[in-house]
Amino acid sequence: MKYWLFILLFGLINTAVFSQNTRQVTRQQLIWYGYYNTIQFNQKYFLTTEIQERHFINPMAQHQLVFRSHIHRNIGTGWDVALGMCLFLQSPQDPTSESDLIVPELRPHIALASQTKFNHFSINQRYKAEARFFHEVENNELVNGYQFGNFRFRYQIAIEIPVYKKWLSVKLSDEIMLNAGKNIIYNIFDQNRIYLALNYNITPNLRLETGYLNWYQQRASGNSFYNRDILRFTVFHKIHLQK
Repeated sequence: MKYWLFILLFGLINTAVFSQNTRQVTRQQLIWYGYYNTIQFNQKYFLTTEIQERHFINPMAQHQLVFRSHIHRNIGTGWDVALGMCLFLQSPQDPTSESDLIVPELRPHIALASQTKFNHFSINQRYKAEARFFHEVENNELVNGYQFGNFRFRYQIAIEIPVYKKWLSVKLSDEIMLNAGKNIIYNIFDQNRIYLALNYNITPNLRLETGYLNWYQQRASGNSFYNRDILRFTVFHKIHLQK
């Protein structure tokens, strides 16, 4: 118990320290909509596909559109390993920008995740490594080809507590991301995401989630940051192919 609590507190303190020690912080507000579909092939293998729409709300403007798919294999004792790919469509980071350029990014990744259940709560952990390939851009226009940007390493820990039987639960999570690669000079720390959500299980295979996400991110310059307040709505849908 002390281990996961230390990691979570580290994330909270980390965000607070960065907020206090820098003056160049850009505050933004967004809404995320997501649909996660899981196809359970058998006891060992399952495929998860997700779509996320993300846009600014003050003012209203497109930010990101995400398509991600990953195949998982259960390896026992609550652990699974995953391999996947993500198509990431990035609009301007500034909602007041006059540019309509959307830059694609490809992100292959591998991940290792675990779930540990206790009497009154469960703890989920995920370790993920992803490579980032950005579409080439010249004179604010897309040109042929992709270039490798950097590696990113992510650690997420979440605690979920049932509130009312199996139908309602509360989730608290923290995710820390670190950059690596020759192009990374000032922003080895990439971002920290703290998330608080309420889950409602409509059926055993259909769940709705509403939550608040604080996304604190260091920019490439090293001395400027984004601090984003995000309202998030997500649908989780599971399909069993085995009898």
